[in-house]
Amino acid sequence: MTQTTSAWQDALDQLKADLARVRAGGGSKAAQRQHDKGRLTARERIAQLVDEGAFFNELMTFAGWEMYQEAGGCPSGGTVTGIGTIEGRPWMIVANDATVKAGAFFPITAKKVIRAQTIALENRLPVVYLVDSAGVYLPMQDEIFPDQDDFGRVFYLNARLSALGVPQIAAIMGNCVAGGAYLPVMCDTLIMTEGSGLYLAGPALVKAAIGQVVGSEELGGASMHAEIAGTVDYKEKTDEDALKRVRGLAGMYAQGEVAPWARRRREAGPTASQGAVTELVSFDGSKPYDVRELILRLVDAPQDGTSPFNEFKADYGQTIVCGFGRVGGFPVAFVANQRTVIKKKLKSGGIPGLSSRIEVGGVIYADAADKAARFILDANQAGVPLVFLSDVTGFMVGRDSEQEGIIRRGAKMVNAVSNSVVPKITIITGGSYGAGNYAMNGKAYAPRFIFAWPSAKYAVMSGNAAAKTLLDIQLAALKRAGHEPDDEELQELYAQIKAKYDHELDPKYAAARLWVDEIIAPDETRERLIRALEACAQNPVQEELRVGVFQV
Repeated sequence: MTQTTSAWQDALDQLKADLARVRAGGGSKAAQRQHDKGRLTARERIAQLVDEGAFFNELMTFAGWEMYQEAGGCPSGGTVTGIGTIEGRPWMIVANDATVKAGAFFPITAKKVIRAQTIALENRLPVVYLVDSAGVYLPMQDEIFPDQDDFGRVFYLNARLSALGVPQIAAIMGNCVAGGAYLPVMCDTLIMTEGSGLYLAGPALVKAAIGQVVGSEELGGASMHAEIAGTVDYKEKTDEDALKRVRGLAGMYAQGEVAPWARRRREAGPTASQGAVTELVSFDGSKPYDVRELILRLVDAPQDGTSPFNEFKADYGQTIVCGFGRVGGFPVAFVANQRTVIKKKLKSGGIPGLSSRIEVGGVIYADAADKAARFILDANQAGVPLVFLSDVTGFMVGRDSEQEGIIRRGAKMVNAVSNSVVPKITIITGGSYGAGNYAMNGKAYAPRFIFAWPSAKYAVMSGNAAAKTLLDIQLAALKRAGHEPDDEELQELYAQIKAKYDHELDPKYAAARLWVDEIIAPDETRERLIRALEACAQNPVQEELRVGVFQV
């Protein structure tokens, strides 16, 4: 076993352990309390809801990782989200985890639900909400309630999904109080189990507000809502009954058209190149590799003898590799950072006697930016989804690069990424630094899905460069204050800065804040891509491509 494989194994073992820890939610005692009430946990409910044998593609599992420690933490953001197959069709599932603070909404909970709804909106995925929440976590109400991407946005997207004709089914299987009560009522169908509660204000708040003394069942129980208020469409005895009802109703909805590019799907066989991805790519990024080899381990092997990967401008702008292939039978357009060292031919008339130069893999040079911008437009013209394999240090700097128009040509690539109208999926395989993150379809550029490997690094610049820059800033501040640190103090200060920055480079730090949708094992990449493409295929609408002012 090589050192690289060992490093990967250690990282994957750690990922598995971290996932198990997060998925435990509030712990075994909290789960038992749920069972004592005759209720299932969030993940138990999802397991019964999805088709037998179907894989649940969980998203944003690490939401809230190491956040809110003063409040006891919020594992997985206090809610479970992902895409599961129900009656043969992919559905977005949003399930409150009542083992975590009774399913109360922390700031990250609202953002996670909003992201899940946004994915559903962009891909026209029907949604099931499994509601079991005590409402807003009041000690943090100022961070949850008022802003554009806070709690109110959940109901806004609830209404927007409905207006677009996207099916939404809600099942109340516990508490549903305060503003959160609007979400299930705004769905197509509302199911409620006996013993659950649905009210704008619970008994204690009603007594405090208007002096009225009323029991939970009379105020907002399932029988009251089913028989008197008429709010509930279906009253069920148990969680199991409610989940069966959801499945039965989900199977009744009409299936819409799929996206035009998805109609070109073919039967998929094995990949074009065999072997584990982790054998090709080193965990720490120290080993150069040809990204074409990675692509060949993701794309289908064609059955008709044609090329599995149709590379675009293969000999030009070589630090970015572009081309078309198929993944799971779907047509796909790849934009990938090359990680080999490249010997580039120079045009004649340059420096006498110099006919080539060395270009560093992972850096975007001016010609590569030009090529990628043009290819992204070609993918849009063909109506083919874009997959970005991001392992990028940034754009090239220096005199030669500036004279080659790196800013102008880089802006062209960013424009093309920004205005692209086909589905975009990003896999961060290594570094994702600075403006390179933007050009390679980072979170700010509306990817339908964005995944990261455990090796991903997500920041303005690399750890060493950032630590040195921050040290210089702090050193200057100390000198202005009249303090001249000695060598030992400087080393200690540098170590502290570097440790903090390295912690923030960890992909779990990014996943905690929803900068990525999920951390995935490298050898799961192809399967995740296929599931993501199946989700994207549910939206048949493609906007008109308009790029505005486009640099030439």
